[in-house]
Amino acid sequence: MDTIKAIKGVKDILPEETPRWRFIEDVARRWALCYGYQEIRIPIFEFTALFARSIGAETDIVEKEMYTFPDRDGTSLTLRPEGTAGTVRAFIEHNRAADPLPQKYFYIGPMFRHERPQAGRLRQFHQFGAESFGTSDPRADVEVIALLWRLLSDLSLPDLTLEINSLGSSGDRAAYKPILLAFLSQQKSLLCANCRRRMESNPLRVLDCKVPDCRAATESAPRLTEHLSPEARAHFDQVLAGLVAIGIPYRLNHRLVRGLDYYCLTSFEITSNHLGAQNAVGAGGRYDGLVETLGGPAVPAVGFALGLERVSLMLPQASLSSLHECLYYVAAFGETGTKLGLVLLDELRRVGISTQCDYRAITLKAHLRQADRSKCRYAILLGDDEVIRGSVILRNLESKAQEELPLAGLSSLLKSRTFSS
Repeated sequence: MDTIKAIKGVKDILPEETPRWRFIEDVARRWALCYGYQEIRIPIFEFTALFARSIGAETDIVEKEMYTFPDRDGTSLTLRPEGTAGTVRAFIEHNRAADPLPQKYFYIGPMFRHERPQAGRLRQFHQFGAESFGTSDPRADVEVIALLWRLLSDLSLPDLTLEINSLGSSGDRAAYKPILLAFLSQQKSLLCANCRRRMESNPLRVLDCKVPDCRAATESAPRLTEHLSPEARAHFDQVLAGLVAIGIPYRLNHRLVRGLDYYCLTSFEITSNHLGAQNAVGAGGRYDGLVETLGGPAVPAVGFALGLERVSLMLPQASLSSLHECLYYVAAFGETGTKLGLVLLDELRRVGISTQCDYRAITLKAHLRQADRSKCRYAILLGDDEVIRGSVILRNLESKAQEELPLAGLSSLLKSRTFSS
């Protein structure tokens, strides 16, 4: 019988990898809470209409990449391809706009897109996202960018670059599109088939194409930032001034147009040249019209999403040196030693000390071999002779130094040593 394997583009995160993931998630949560964001947990699947209306029916995500299926009653459901739409739906459904305080949320979890699998791009992937509702002030844009920049910097990710652009207002884009389209029409023969199709539905996306011939053909394209309204220009200038004020470096990128229809004004990405073709680590922007588009009140909003697979690929090994560490291994052997060993394991764990034991090991030699394999720092030797003496032998597995300690009160003694060092 053939063995069943994981679906292409969907990966297991194995026990030796999860400490890396927990470390990233813990840093992201800590920074989000520091900035006043609270965790929200949204459903993994929603009505398909939510994503068609929010992301844009003519985007690649909706047209090609969503996992959509009929429910038993025929209703069309979709596994979430991103987290913003579901967060906005929850914001509207639970009337969070009625709260006088700005609503600031973060989420962590899996997303689903039918991508062509490659390094950093999977069909089930994980995102950390933050969304801020309730203020159109440019300082809110600066805040979400700062949150993303600070947490990535805290993770010591290499060679980060903040790229930023303004998409203007919907009116700015409406006035700019025919200007851009007139330019693209002259370059049409030089564009790839996908860009020629995009010209009709979403010409701004042509600027974001990664095909070298397309990039060369659009290098001299008119820039949206040259066609901003005074209000949009002022907003963008204040965002840039805010970044300068708090010491976050940036690079203007006129090609940064984002793939989702709901963005306006500020658009940004943080990239790294350590990721190859998929070089964006995290990205976001302002989406002031989305709440209203989905049936809510006119509430401005700004946010970002961060790809955890890509962060994991870049995380320096030095950050992970202590993540796998289990401090103590209880090597309990002999008839009474084995029985007391089970009690000692429980006592140590109850005071918060990471402790292991391999119940298959019977002899001291077998226990010490497994303690080494488990990469524990110490072994606690507890045989029948130690039980009679009312003590244990604490063995440093690296230096092989040993000391005898009383069995009574051992958990308190080791706790004081562990958490004071």
